[in-house]
Amino acid sequence: MKKHLILFLMLVFGMFSAQKSIIDLKKIEKNLENKKSEFNYDKLIFKYKGLPKSLDSLEAQHLYYGRNFMQTVSTTSEEFKKLAEAFQQKDLEKCLTLGKELYGKDPTNLDVLLILLRGYEIKRDISTFSHHMNQLRSLTDAMKSSGDGKSEKTAYVVNSVGDEYILLNMLNIGQDYSRGSQAANGAMYDIWQKGDQKLYIKVLYTGF
Repeated sequence: MKKHLILFLMLVFGMFSAQKSIIDLKKIEKNLENKKSEFNYDKLIFKYKGLPKSLDSLEAQHLYYGRNFMQTVSTTSEEFKKLAEAFQQKDLEKCLTLGKELYGKDPTNLDVLLILLRGYEIKRDISTFSHHMNQLRSLTDAMKSSGDGKSEKTAYVVNSVGDEYILLNMLNIGQDYSRGSQAANGAMYDIWQKGDQKLYIKVLYTGF
C-alpha cells in the first residue's frame, strides 16, 4: 500500500521551498495548550480544516509537530488496518467512508490524507481532492522547513519513519542511498548516504 501511495505522491505533489527554522517542541506544546496563544490547537485546526492555504509555516509546524502531544490514529491500529485493506482491495466507497472517519479523529495524519487523496482522485471529486491536497502541502512543508538535512544539527525533523519515507520521496532520495542510524535523546538520526552526499533526518520517538 505504501508503495502505491508514495508513487501517487510523487506524481501529484510538486516541490516547494520554505524558510528553515529550528523546531522547539516544548514551545510548540506550550503554545498549543495556551488558549490565548495564536498557535492554540483549536484555533489552528479550525483554520486547517477550513482554509488550509491560509496557514503560514509556523502554524503548519505547530500542527505537524503538535501531533506528538495529541491523541492520534496509529497505522498499527485495527481501524487503520481496515482502511488499508479497503484501499488495497480498491473498495472506493468503503475506503472513503473509513478514511473520513479516521480523518475526523486525526485530521493531520499524513497516511490517512494520502489514502483520501487517492480516493477522491479516482472519484474525480476535484474540490475535495484540492482541499486535502492543500492540507497535505501545509504539513509536508512543515517537515521541509525544519532543516536542510546537511548535518546532524540541521537535520530534517519528522514524526515517524512513515513520514520520513514521504519526505525522502519528495526530495528524490532513492534506493541508491544507504542508511545508517544512531540513537539520540528522544529521537533517532538516520543518515542517508550516496558517495560523498549525506542527508540527515531526525525521527522523533512518540512519547519522548
